Amino acid sequence: MNNMQTILVNIAIVLGSFIVMEGVAWSSHKFLMHGFLWKVHQDHHTGTKSFFQRNDLFFFIFAIPSWLFMMFGIMAGCDYRMWIGIGIALYGIAYFMVHEVIIHQRLKFFSRSNNRYIVAVRKAHKAHHKHLGKENGECFGMLMVPFKYFKRQ
Repeated sequence: MNNMQTILVNIAIVLGSFIVMEGVAWSSHKFLMHGFLWKVHQDHHTGTKSFFQRNDLFFFIFAIPSWLFMMFGIMAGCDYRMWIGIGIALYGIAYFMVHEVIIHQRLKFFSRSNNRYIVAVRKAHKAHHKHLGKENGECFGMLMVPFKYFKRQ
């Protein structure tokens, strides 16, 4: 492979990993966080007086595989695993920015936006949070939301 092909393959691996992570996040949210790990996720739905939540531990659950992929990929001469780890890390950054900064405004430097995508994401997340228990949930994804939330009221 020439340099340009290698670059394009690496970009495709990063983008593919990023896209797959939305499915991983959706599945883990629906089946793990709203399943046997509910006690860790519950304070995210019911609130806490502390800045940190037990739910924040999920950051490590997703960060560890990203770090391992990158570490083993670098140890093998920057092979495909490094690029998978980068894709996972970029998804984690996007998730943090959308979920913690834009939606929940845990860091107060982002003001409300009328951007159509951001409004749709906020509506979908609000629909998810209307259920305080672990049952009857909806909209478990983060970056990809159903089209019905893009309709203007």
